[in-house]
Amino acid sequence: MQIYLVGGAVRDELLGLPQTDCDWVVVGANAEMMVSRGFIPVGKDFPVFLHPQTHEEYALARTERKTAAGYAGFQFYADSSVTLEQDLLRRDFTINAMAKDENGTLIDPYGGQADLQAGILRHVSPAFAEDPVRILRAARFAARYDFEIAADTMQLMRNMVADGEADALVAERVWQEFAKGLMEKQAARMITVLHDCGALAVLLPEVNALFGVPQPANHHPEIDCGIHTLMTLQTAADLNLSLPERYAALLHDVGKALTPPHILPHHHGHDLAGEKSVININHRWRVPKQCAECAQLACVWHIRIHSVAHLKPKTILNILKKTDAFRRPQRFIHVLNVCLADVRGRKNKENTPYPQRQHWLNLLQVASNIDTRAIAAAQDPKNIAAAIEQARLAQIKPIQLAYQHSIKTENPV
Repeated sequence: MQIYLVGGAVRDELLGLPQTDCDWVVVGANAEMMVSRGFIPVGKDFPVFLHPQTHEEYALARTERKTAAGYAGFQFYADSSVTLEQDLLRRDFTINAMAKDENGTLIDPYGGQADLQAGILRHVSPAFAEDPVRILRAARFAARYDFEIAADTMQLMRNMVADGEADALVAERVWQEFAKGLMEKQAARMITVLHDCGALAVLLPEVNALFGVPQPANHHPEIDCGIHTLMTLQTAADLNLSLPERYAALLHDVGKALTPPHILPHHHGHDLAGEKSVININHRWRVPKQCAECAQLACVWHIRIHSVAHLKPKTILNILKKTDAFRRPQRFIHVLNVCLADVRGRKNKENTPYPQRQHWLNLLQVASNIDTRAIAAAQDPKNIAAAIEQARLAQIKPIQLAYQHSIKTENPV
């Protein structure tokens, strides 16, 4: 019985990165032998065990056979006769198909170390095409390490999409991979890879449709809505924003694929087409509530938040109420952060000042500082809501007037 450290731990050690999780492969053993040594089975039909002390995963060397469509359609074969090389052959990328023995000797039968040094993601074998989750993993690893996808691997991914493998992905796995990818350092690379292989058109057709849609040239010198979306997402990553904020940055402009940018409601109404698209995406991939709400609010309100200098005090109060900013100020701050990423996610605009963010925070603060209890105590119950609104407007008006006088309102964002 031989035990090998495999996969991500070996990869990250060669990259000089800290090891977070250690996975082990056991060769020359079977389930009975593992149990007899105190290892705890993870599942009845899956050859993975937990170490009795460290609780790290130890898997019997195994091979896989495709039995049905989708990522779950596999049959495993684990036996003491399965070799380490056979086990590594079933893995996704060469950089994940390396192992170290108990003496620390590197075992690299498929050229993973060379690909790691060259910054290339390459599939280990044609069996890569049997698991559609690997398309998402390729995009996520590209975002993590900023690696290139090998040409033959990219073609294999395109073939998988054409064969309908991406259609078999289930919501939980898609969101799990998206959430991880969005939090990587080069988050926009994930979307670029998915777009290049055709998977974005299957998973996020609303975002895919943005590529090729022109932007108003006076506001967006990058011209293309899809390119601007990538730049906004990457800016959100560069600003180290949270997952809800990055997800919202990805979806903030989806309405532009349905409504030409030159007739979008820059100062009146909100993006109804975009709101519907975001709701559909959230439902499709069962997006967690915090992320879903941030994306919906950013899509609906970002244009009007940008244009605060042109708004009347009553409109400002209405936006604060409709975004529930008084009760949930942190969520409103998240939306403001997405707006900041939107403004800076443009060609040569990386350091553009965005005074609107602080101004909205000032407006929210003064409108929140009124004594609602005193107002309620002095009013007939049926007049309380109107009295609170008037008190808030009285606080907002001087702040808004001072802001309008302090900036050049003709300077568009």
